[in-house]
Amino acid sequence: MMMEIDKTIDAAFEPLSSAVASIVFYSVSLMGLDISLILVWLVVAALCFTIYFDFVNFRYFRHAIELLRGKHDNQQADGEINRFQGLMTSLSGTVGLGNIAGVAVAISLGGPGAAFWMAVMGLFAMSTKFAEVTLGVKYRQHGSKQHPEKISGGPMYYLRSVFERYGKRRLGQFMAGLFAVCCIGGTLGAGSLFQVNQAYQQALIVTGGDASFWANKGWLFGLLTAFLVGLVILGGIQWIAAVASRIVPIMAMLYMVTGMIVIGIHYENIFGALQQIFELALCPQAGIGALMGALLVGVQRASFSNEAGVGSSAIAHSAVRTDKPISQGLVGMLGPFIDTVIICMVTALVIVISGTYIEENGMEGIALTSRAFASAIDWFPYVLAITVFLFAYSTMISWSYYGLKCATYLFGEDDKVETIYKMMYCGFIVIGASAELSNIILFTDAMVLAMAIPNIIGLYLLAPEIKQDLQVYAQSFKVK
Repeated sequence: MMMEIDKTIDAAFEPLSSAVASIVFYSVSLMGLDISLILVWLVVAALCFTIYFDFVNFRYFRHAIELLRGKHDNQQADGEINRFQGLMTSLSGTVGLGNIAGVAVAISLGGPGAAFWMAVMGLFAMSTKFAEVTLGVKYRQHGSKQHPEKISGGPMYYLRSVFERYGKRRLGQFMAGLFAVCCIGGTLGAGSLFQVNQAYQQALIVTGGDASFWANKGWLFGLLTAFLVGLVILGGIQWIAAVASRIVPIMAMLYMVTGMIVIGIHYENIFGALQQIFELALCPQAGIGALMGALLVGVQRASFSNEAGVGSSAIAHSAVRTDKPISQGLVGMLGPFIDTVIICMVTALVIVISGTYIEENGMEGIALTSRAFASAIDWFPYVLAITVFLFAYSTMISWSYYGLKCATYLFGEDDKVETIYKMMYCGFIVIGASAELSNIILFTDAMVLAMAIPNIIGLYLLAPEIKQDLQVYAQSFKVK
């Protein structure tokens, strides 16, 4: 029986491994990665896990809230941070400029209908997030002899373990290493380049554009931002979690309140905007091409925003203080709901209600959102600038941790490895402030979405194990 399983795995995954290697090569060279195929991969996974886990994203939503509030906590459990800090650290990595600039990019390319598909993807992505966070906690490991108190977890560890279980040690090492390499590339793109680039662009907008002090001084803006990021990431996950748990709630509320004010000022357009979003998402006048365009762009930006299936958030949640991996998986699935369903929809409504997206300026990011805010109150872009910087800053500190854990997985838990990676990460922040948005989007999407290939393979292989653990957990807590 085991030999038949081995043959099946060989037949299924060896060709796939070659394909993955080719994809990564083209990703790094900024060529040839068919984003639409990766999106199908993510969508199918989200749908499959939602059905396979009996709609865990809806049935356990209330219980997840209770867990987040501290109910059923075991203070003696192993871990470095609490549940709330884990979720906030994860959210600080996802609630970033993808929620502001990313939504603007989606609407400028795919029209208002893209916002609907972003929300739909966010709901189903909760199940994927549940699976990867659960496994991240379950397969986490303690650090090296130098730092035994440190905890490391994420797709690298459960990918390696699941293939070793089937006697495919080398394939497991390849998959885990592939994820780690793509994650490091993704952290440098999504975590530093894109974030600081859009923060700098908004700073230019509110300070006079070409006449601004910051004009042609992207390097200086990046240098100052890198300094602020370096102050936090030197302290490791405890400092990152402490800062994230304070910044994320404040910045989210500030942005939500400002967005609701803009929506309220244009209250007469609310019904029309919602109608337009639904009609263009489901029954676009331009036909099936427009429908697929809105769907693909919406799903792409949603995937970039909440990262479900990518596996990055599992790295942050792995450090949480808990003895029940399923419980943290349930808390983790709240991330896509907060990130994509709530915050992204506020951005989408602001843009659609204001009508600023109608201007034909091609692909736009933060500039489109800024015009939408200015349509209500002319000084609102200044509030947006503060929020943008907080969003970008929180994302940068969290993604630095993701890349760091992948670097130490590849090169060992060593202080020198950590120092070199942190210096490189801060260096990319300086570079990102002056780079072109289109090039950053291409590089970031390629590397981040490529992480989903090995990660979701591991989720499929371990899904029966997760389902069994979920059933045991439900019985122990009498959750229906």
